Amino acid sequence: MSVLVTKMAPDFTASAVMPNNEINDSFNFHTHIKGKIGVLFFYPLDFTFVCPSEIISFGNRLKDFKERGAEVVAVSVDSKYTHLAWKGTEVKKGGIGDIQYPLVADLTKKIARDYDVLFDEAVALRGTFLIDQQGIVRHQLINDLPLGRNVDEALRMIDALKFFQENGEVCPAGWSKGKKGMKANAKGVAEYLENHSEAL
Repeated sequence: MSVLVTKMAPDFTASAVMPNNEINDSFNFHTHIKGKIGVLFFYPLDFTFVCPSEIISFGNRLKDFKERGAEVVAVSVDSKYTHLAWKGTEVKKGGIGDIQYPLVADLTKKIARDYDVLFDEAVALRGTFLIDQQGIVRHQLINDLPLGRNVDEALRMIDALKFFQENGEVCPAGWSKGKKGMKANAKGVAEYLENHSEAL
């Protein structure tokens, strides 16, 4: 498994079903997230079981991502037409409803290969990538097929990145928005641990 953290996120141009249900056959990832934080997540297949719970969960929290200056983009190896059909299917009938972020079609599996999440040359593992405003991967998490993601954790990692960018302090174990960070030096670590070690 490749570690992409600290590296430029692989760019791609592909077909995508956009929030308004139009198909953009020239969707460019880096252009879409330019100047913003990108959250790129891969899921195995449309019309499956764990996947809709994740896609809907990201959709339900989309406002929280937007408020943090983040753009969410999802990718699977399905076609643009399957994506569109899934969006057009009611949730109670196994669909995902009117998802308001792009669903990218990766029929050639090149995007999944570039992010090293392709499993058995068939489907993508549940990979999640946090990409900063300069296009650098700052966090990646890969789940096996049966293990659904926690969207709150994706939001927490954005908060941690923004805290570091704005304050120059690092985020210790269990950090969440509103908590103190620590200075990235021996004195800062010692002071933090002296006051917070019991809460870790």
